Amino acid sequence: MIDLKNVEHPQLCIPTWRVKPFQSWSVLGRNGSGKQWLIALLCGELKHFTAERAELPNRQNVGVITFEKQQQLFEHELAIDCSDLTDAIEYGTEVRAFLPAAHINHPLIDMLHMRDKLDSGYRQLSTGESRKLLLLQAVLNGAQYLVCENPFDSLDPDSCQALSQAMQLLSNTTNIILFLNNVQDIPSWCECAAIVEAGHLNPLGPCSEPGVQQALNNFFDDSIPKAVDWPTPPVALQEFNFKHLVEIQNLSIQYASNHLFDGFNLQIKPLQHTLITGSNGSGKSTLMQLITGDNPFCYTNHVVVFNYRRGSGESIWDIKRHLGIVSTELHRNYRVNCDVLTVVCSGFFDTIGVYKQPDRVQINHALHWLRMVGMEGLAKQPFHKCSYGEQRLALIARALVKSPLLLILDEPTQGLDSYNRRIILQFIEKIAAFKHSTVVLVSHRVDEQLSLFKQHIDLDNK
Repeated sequence: MIDLKNVEHPQLCIPTWRVKPFQSWSVLGRNGSGKQWLIALLCGELKHFTAERAELPNRQNVGVITFEKQQQLFEHELAIDCSDLTDAIEYGTEVRAFLPAAHINHPLIDMLHMRDKLDSGYRQLSTGESRKLLLLQAVLNGAQYLVCENPFDSLDPDSCQALSQAMQLLSNTTNIILFLNNVQDIPSWCECAAIVEAGHLNPLGPCSEPGVQQALNNFFDDSIPKAVDWPTPPVALQEFNFKHLVEIQNLSIQYASNHLFDGFNLQIKPLQHTLITGSNGSGKSTLMQLITGDNPFCYTNHVVVFNYRRGSGESIWDIKRHLGIVSTELHRNYRVNCDVLTVVCSGFFDTIGVYKQPDRVQINHALHWLRMVGMEGLAKQPFHKCSYGEQRLALIARALVKSPLLLILDEPTQGLDSYNRRIILQFIEKIAAFKHSTVVLVSHRVDEQLSLFKQHIDLDNK
């Protein structure tokens, strides 16, 4: 059982909170509300707090499924990568190696549609699949408490339903505490709800009680902020000299016996805003990495970007300078120690970190974009001290800061609350109206299928 009273910490305040055995809770808060400090407390990682009463689970009994946990696992995989020494393509540790051998036939693996991934390398997993692997690892190792941060983010609808059903089954024998950004993500089987605001926890009680849903709706006011001055793009994209920004012909990619792409074609013309959809593992992120040059298969296939054929001797900077990118891959690779303003300024130089002093015009422009995403007050905050959602907003500002010809947004609203998601969708509509950048959006969400998209590529039907 979790029983807390008068918990005090510089970033966290809990007057009282009790979680009964096998009780499920959804703890909701906006980006930057302080949910990460409560997660740290439950996981036994929060230091220097005081409490009149603090009955917490044994750290060994807590399974943690968070973006930070995924990041730690990713960095571990990087640390043991030997591909630089062998020139071989490294797919990472096999999925089955993360799970106890005695439970490799557990039915939960099938419920989460992970059976066919057991022989895959960790790097071959999508973001959603990686999160499901963490859940399997925790449950099969006997976790009695599951702490899950936005577990349904970046999952396709079928995977969301399968994960929710699996969690509902687990909730009969396990305490499940979900940390969510959006009211719509509360599963029907969850018993109780709480709100976190400015580090203050307010338990509302059973979701079935009159007034709890209204309190949640009142808390998440999705009104849109007042308009701010939009930076003027330097040139209209109608002046682009080539027929296609991107041209991929007869794409073929095979991992072991899995043909991820077989004879796939894609063309993106200037201002042909394109929506990419498909189930987890269908190849959406791989396709984006082919365009950005971050996947080695771009050199063994016919991939042309800004009229440069990949592998024809082009400079990577000839392409990068016209690209704006937001992706989970970029997010987890952004591991340098720097502040938020530096992250945004790095968009001018297409680097992770800044190694050339930006001029005053660039700094002011970056500050303007931080103000656009509501983060100007965090300009000097260390990037890794920000919540995951705040980091994602900073990376979106980084992508937009140079008004790129091609803006690639691979699930850009992952980790964002509904308020900030609507801001980003407004940005996308504004970008389309300026007729400068061509937008390529990867998304599972139906509410992100905006009318501006002139081309829809469904990779489930490739």
